[in-house]
Amino acid sequence: MRPFLLQLLALVAVCGPVRAQQPDPSNRPLPDTVELEREIKRFMEVFALAEDHAADPVVLDQAFYGGAIPGMLRMLDPHTVFFDQGQFEQLKEMEKAVSKGFGSVVSVLPGRVIVLQTLPGAPASKAGLAAGDEILGINGYELARLEFEQLIQLLGAARQQPATLFVRRQGFPRLLEFRLVPEAMQTESVDRAFLLEPGTGYVRASSFDEKTGAQLREAIDKLGGNTLTALILDLRDNPGGVLTSALEAASLFLKPGQRLLSARGRLSEKEEQIEVPASAATPYTFKLAVLINFKTASAAEIVAGAVQDHDRGIVLGEPSFGKGLVQSVYPLSGGNGLALTTAFYYTPSGRSIQKPLRESALSAQTSTQRPVFKTAAGRPVRGGGGIEPDIFVNPPPQTRLRIAIEASGSLANFSTGYVQQHRNITRDFQVTPEVMDDFKQFLASRGIQPGLAEWSNDREWVRSRLRQEIFNQSIGVKAGDEIEVARDPVVLRAKEALASGKPL
Repeated sequence: MRPFLLQLLALVAVCGPVRAQQPDPSNRPLPDTVELEREIKRFMEVFALAEDHAADPVVLDQAFYGGAIPGMLRMLDPHTVFFDQGQFEQLKEMEKAVSKGFGSVVSVLPGRVIVLQTLPGAPASKAGLAAGDEILGINGYELARLEFEQLIQLLGAARQQPATLFVRRQGFPRLLEFRLVPEAMQTESVDRAFLLEPGTGYVRASSFDEKTGAQLREAIDKLGGNTLTALILDLRDNPGGVLTSALEAASLFLKPGQRLLSARGRLSEKEEQIEVPASAATPYTFKLAVLINFKTASAAEIVAGAVQDHDRGIVLGEPSFGKGLVQSVYPLSGGNGLALTTAFYYTPSGRSIQKPLRESALSAQTSTQRPVFKTAAGRPVRGGGGIEPDIFVNPPPQTRLRIAIEASGSLANFSTGYVQQHRNITRDFQVTPEVMDDFKQFLASRGIQPGLAEWSNDREWVRSRLRQEIFNQSIGVKAGDEIEVARDPVVLRAKEALASGKPL
């Protein structure tokens, strides 16, 4: 290690004067090289002492990659991140929307995982997993003993390597054992698209990857394109992603020449403005509603902000997360990478969507004030803390009975038995009073015995959830999604606003 320290100190001594003698072509002020040299020497003195006298040997990679570099970046802002080689490879894979997996859709409950659907030709399907199977163990770990967060981590890790699953299947006296080998699978960011009623479409984009813009156009065209009278675009829980894809998505609804966003940073001589290109295809003209919540972030907020500022559609739900930073990704030596905040994004009206960043180098640029801006039609909108919806709609309430039913896994388990006994379920299926009574008895056998008032209050919710789970396991998860969306209070409010003729 000592030769490494001497080489680095020598490099510091040489680099300081050299940088001072050569002017920066951009005329930006250079850091004080004397101060820089002094601080780096101080750091190396601390490192040398730790290397010589620490109780345990200092591991170089951990000291720099796990300590010094992340510690320095934390002083800048919470979104500037250093990636080691493995993390940087994962980041590049995420942008491609390709990941390893088994091709199964599961319901995850505390200590329990229930298979809802297996994709044709995927490892789970080829191995023999079926809807309704309950996974009890993965690679020797008993799921019932794990906390919820531990369970999520185990599921994520299991998709990266061959896994052995122990499964309980109703009607089988013994546990079944499956050996699954993960395969690279293309994930669809536009994962829901269907008609809510004739003329009104619903599309959900769960993230923005390289193909999201094209997937969004394809999904809308399949629903009818400009023959639609209205569309609900669901961006709830969308964390953002590839900016160019988000701009492509926004261009589907805005006219050529309309501004999508602007960016300003410390090193920018002038504000960079991005508009809908003149070459963009004719935008859709139907009525538009965009749904957001507190997990809607970054590129998804840019889409919602552009729609709102141009009065192209109505935004409903909860205030968004508030991440409006330009993240530039730089590859480093050794396969490492750095995501560095280099500027701020601004919506077409000029508002920043970045929420205040206290105790960081950007705290001065992220004011706690909420200045008011004007949309194209003169409506007031506030900046500096995410996108505020035009119509606030709170998520549905969680009653004691709903929590108990969901946490127990009763819906999925009851539906598994029901589907096994009724093989010819179609989309016309309805949950009859007799099915509701059977489910109530099933709950009682598990110690869940709601009072008359509780049952009456949540009866319609239970009926809808039962139909959704039965569809999940008999017809497919997409059919169950339609049932879920049909009872969603934010979607219902959006339909009401769009039908009124004057949603804004």
